[in-house]
Parts: sequence; C-alpha cells; structure tokens
Amino acid sequence: MMVSRYGRWLVMALLGVWLAGCSSPPASRGSAAARDPSGSTVNSATNRSLPEVNTNLVTAHAHYLMGMLQELDEDPDGAQQELSKAALEDPGNSELVLELTRRFVQQKQPERALELLVRATAVPDARGELFARLGLVYSQLGKDEQAVEACATAIKRAPDLLDGYRTLFYIQLRRGHPKEALKALNLALKVQNPSPEFGIELAELYVALEKQAPSEKSAIDTNALAVLNRAASQNPASAQLRLKLADDYEDLGDLTNATKIYLQLLDTYRDLPGFRADLRDKLARIYLSQGNYSKATEELQGIVQDDPGNAEAYYLLGTLAEEEKKLPDAADYYEKTVLLSDTREPAYYDLARVQINLDRPREAVATLERARKKFTLGFQGEFLSALAFEGEKDYTNALKCLTAAEVIAKTTEPKRLNGDFYFTQGAAYERAGNYDDAERCFEKSLQLAPDSAEALNYLGYMWADRGVKLDKARDLIEKAVKLEPQSAAYLDSLGWVLYKLDRPQEALGHIQKAIELSPDPDPTLYEHLGDIYAALKQTDKAREAWGKSLAVEPNEPLRKKLEDASGKTAH
Repeated sequence: MMVSRYGRWLVMALLGVWLAGCSSPPASRGSAAARDPSGSTVNSATNRSLPEVNTNLVTAHAHYLMGMLQELDEDPDGAQQELSKAALEDPGNSELVLELTRRFVQQKQPERALELLVRATAVPDARGELFARLGLVYSQLGKDEQAVEACATAIKRAPDLLDGYRTLFYIQLRRGHPKEALKALNLALKVQNPSPEFGIELAELYVALEKQAPSEKSAIDTNALAVLNRAASQNPASAQLRLKLADDYEDLGDLTNATKIYLQLLDTYRDLPGFRADLRDKLARIYLSQGNYSKATEELQGIVQDDPGNAEAYYLLGTLAEEEKKLPDAADYYEKTVLLSDTREPAYYDLARVQINLDRPREAVATLERARKKFTLGFQGEFLSALAFEGEKDYTNALKCLTAAEVIAKTTEPKRLNGDFYFTQGAAYERAGNYDDAERCFEKSLQLAPDSAEALNYLGYMWADRGVKLDKARDLIEKAVKLEPQSAAYLDSLGWVLYKLDRPQEALGHIQKAIELSPDPDPTLYEHLGDIYAALKQTDKAREAWGKSLAVEPNEPLRKKLEDASGKTAH
C-alpha cells in the first residue's frame, strides 16, 4: 500500500529541516555568519559562536530519512540501500545496525551484514550484541576462527546474552565436536541470575544437542533439567514462556513437570479454545505414551467438545479406541475423521481395517471405493480391498486386488511381500478353487517364513482334504502341531490327514483332543469325528458325532450321510 499524503509530507518536511538547517555549511548562508579564529562559526547577528557541525552524522540522518521515505513507498531495496548508507556514516547507531544485519542475515547476504558490523564493533564500547551478531555472520561465511573470537568478546561484554553461546554451540556442532558444543552450553549455564527466557532457550539448545549426540545424554539431561528447574522457579508470567518450558520438559523426558505445567495452563486460560486445544493435544499424547488411555481419551473428548470439527482429535480417538479393542467406537471416530477431512488418506484405511475386523466387509468395500475415487491406492489400500472382498466371498475381485498390491510392492516396497502376504494370496486362490496357484503361494510363504504354523497347516490341510500328497501333508501338519501343540485346528488337521492315510485309530485321539481344546462346539470337528468312527465301524458313535455337527450348523450332505447310516443300521 502506498504511503498516505500526510506520511509523505511529514518525512519530506523532516528531510527538509535536516538539509536546510544542518547539511549546508553555515558560511554559505551569507554575511550573517563568519568564523572566529578558533574555527567556530560566529553568527554576526547575535555575536554567538555555533558548534562545529558533524557532517557524517548529518549525512547519516539524511540517508536515514530517505530510507524511511522509501519504506513508506514500499521500495524495500531502495530503503535498505539508504539505511545501509546511514549505518555506515553513523556506525554507533547500534539499533539500526542490528536491524539491518538481521535483515541481511535473513536474506542470506552475510557480506553486506559483515561490512556494517566490522564498522560498528570498531566503535569504542560497542555492545556485546553487535559482537554476537558479528560472530554469527563470520560463522555463515565459514570464518570460524573470527567467529569464535567475536563470540568470546560478546560473552565477555554481555554474559547474560545467549547469542554468543549459541553461535559457539552451532560452530562446534557443525564441526562434529559435540563435547565442545556441550562446553559452550555449560559455559552459559554458569551465568548468574539469568532471565527465564535465557534459561528456556538454553534448555532448547541442550535438547537439540541430545538429538545430535545421544551418547552425551546423561550429562546433557542433568544440566538441561537444572536449567529448566531454575527457570521454572522464576515463575515466568508469559504463557508462551511457560508453554515452551513445558515443551522442553517433555522433550527431555520429564513428563511429570511437563504435565503439571500443561494442566496449569489449561486451568488458567479457559477462554482461549485454540490454545486449550493445543494443550489438550499435548496432554493426550503424553498420556498415550504412558499407556493411560482413559486420560488421553478424556483430553481428546474435551477437544472435540470445544471444537466438533477437529478431525485430528477424532482420528486419535479412533486410534485409542482401536487399541483398547473398542472397535465400534473406533469405526465411529474414524468415520467422523473422514467426513471432516476427506483428504486424510490413512483414515480411510484405518476405518476399512476396523470394519473388516467387525465382520462388516460390505462397509469396508464401500469405504475403500470412496478412497479409490480420491486417491491412487497404494499397497495398503489394495491389500485391504482384497481382505474386504474376501469377507464378501468375492474371491475374483480379492485376487485382482492382491495382484495389484503385489505389482505395487515389487516396485516400491518389496519388503511388504512377506510370508503373510503370500499366505493371504494362497488362501484366496484356495477359496476360489485354484489349487495350483494356491499351492504356489503357500510354498512361497513358507520359503519366506518356514516356521509359520498357519501356512504349514493350511497347505497340509488343503492337500489332505483333496486326498493328494498325503505324506507331505502329514509332515507339514506335524510341524505345525509341534509349533503350537494346543491348537485345536492343527490337531484336527493331523487327525484328518491320518484318516485320509487310512489310519483312523491314530487319527481318533487327535480329533478328540481338538474337541476338548475347542472353546466352542465346532461342526467340522464333530463331522470329522463321525467319519473316523464310521471308518472304525463304530456306527452309533459316528451317528452321535454327526448329529452334534448338524445341531451346530445345518449341512445337507452330512444330513443325508446320517440318514443313510441310520437306514443301514436299521436294515
């Protein structure tokens, strides 16, 4: 926006005053002025001596006013040029030098900052802040020795200013000398009666060092916590400082003090919903890290109560509910997340996964179709789609999605193609009746995970049920049983393959143990038990077992088999 006419008039008037009243040599103003023998100007009208004019200072003021005018005219480059000239003419104007060099540092023009700072620090009793800035600029120019020297002067002249210590710290860190960097911070630690700001910013440097040098964690934590405790004892009034104090405590692992301050801030600032939401989020994450899900949930519910449109809070609530196996709640929270932030891709996948686990595959398919319209599904999206289609018994589409997932993973995430992936693909092929491809996938699964009891059992049972490769099937199933001897499913498989090998007497004990271990009546177990009894010519027991199977689940072929067995017995 252009400066107002009044603003321009004011600056121009000031400039005119300086130029008319100061910059013109007094002798040029006519006979009213002359010089006395001492060199001072004499005003003939008043017969009084006038002081000698500092032309450098006058010029500096003129450049300064021109710079202000150009800033008002939104000409930042021109303004900086004029202000720089002012600073060069008047290097004792430390505030102007500091402001200009701050701009030059931000604009990545350290050479221009250096010119001003060299002049400014040559002024007698120059401020320590100028030397700290000079150290920073030397550091940016790769002149570390000069930077260290400037910082040392800064610390000597202004020990309670953190800038000099900070630059020394970063120089040593850049050089790969974490112990020397720690020494710089420990030097700052010795400052007597520092401000809370000084202590909190120093603690943040300790935190940064710990990330770069975890081997020094013990020494770093001890000193950093001492700094924070000292700052906390000063009871900083600023909410922003107290928030940073709590954040630093959290970064250093002192969750007790962090939580205490967050709760105090939450109680104090009741009328700042945005600030409170941030505090609640921090508290929720601390409680999550501690496994305190109830308090984490309480804070997150507080967020959505104040801000019903907070998608992030709903997402975290969904994560918590899923962690606590509260799947209906998790599905509800994830659904809200998607509705409030429909570009949050992971939320679709989390929602679909929960729907699959709730045995709601149709909803999962719909969720993933919504995602497919918005995103190009990656491995996770295609894999979950496959699981959802399997739940719908749509094995054709399940296999299409698994094939797509496999292609994606081969080019982007090959580690995803593990034993579990090929087990899932094998099961889909088996259910689709494609036994050759199922066998190929199960064998690949076992190559990648030889001790997968589930894959050993599935392939063995598939062979046994079809009456093929029975000896190999028995070997696989026996390995599965050895890995998990209390598995009712694996014991059933072992009994079944022995039955198929025409060894019903050996099969009987395994089936009976499987029934004992099964938490609920299983129609397949009872059907197998009946078949084994029939093979052993124990018809009454066979009929009893088949009857139990039919009582659990209707099965027309089995019902006919039972009727035939009953008819033969009667005959």
